[in-house]
Amino acid sequence: MESLNEYIQEYKNQLNRGHIQKAYKGIMTIMTSLKNYLEKNYPNYVVSSLYFGYLDMTYFAFTPNDLKEKKLKIAIVFLHQQGRFDVWLSGSNRKIQAEYVKKLSHQNIGKYKLSEVQPGVDSIIESILVEQPDFNHPEKLKMQIEKRVIEFTNDIIDVLN
Repeated sequence: MESLNEYIQEYKNQLNRGHIQKAYKGIMTIMTSLKNYLEKNYPNYVVSSLYFGYLDMTYFAFTPNDLKEKKLKIAIVFLHQQGRFDVWLSGSNRKIQAEYVKKLSHQNIGKYKLSEVQPGVDSIIESILVEQPDFNHPEKLKMQIEKRVIEFTNDIIDVLN
């Protein structure tokens, strides 16, 4: 087992190369741009602050009012290790999340994956938005994410109704 000092030395070595900072800045720029774009174009949705995370995930909530009233939210998530974008239906807390996982376990949720209630799982339903994002074309990526998030959101509303 390596020590924290060894991990930090490797961290410093990687930072000295400069690639991590450039990648991280690019990801945060795209996430911020996407958040601002959606907030401007979907005034009936509640958009949260951007959660930067611990190099595990970065996300923000983008939720229509009818889901918010049910204490649910849609999260647009960038998973750093996988390098992909996901969309999740989440609860406002663990209790709500567990209630909906139980409720939806007896329903057909179509092409989506129902999560299991366990530590570290923050979703009720998950779907991959973009498996291999093309960060060199951020506007195209933004449109791709928007289209799939709206489709997911509409499907979830249909399932819940």
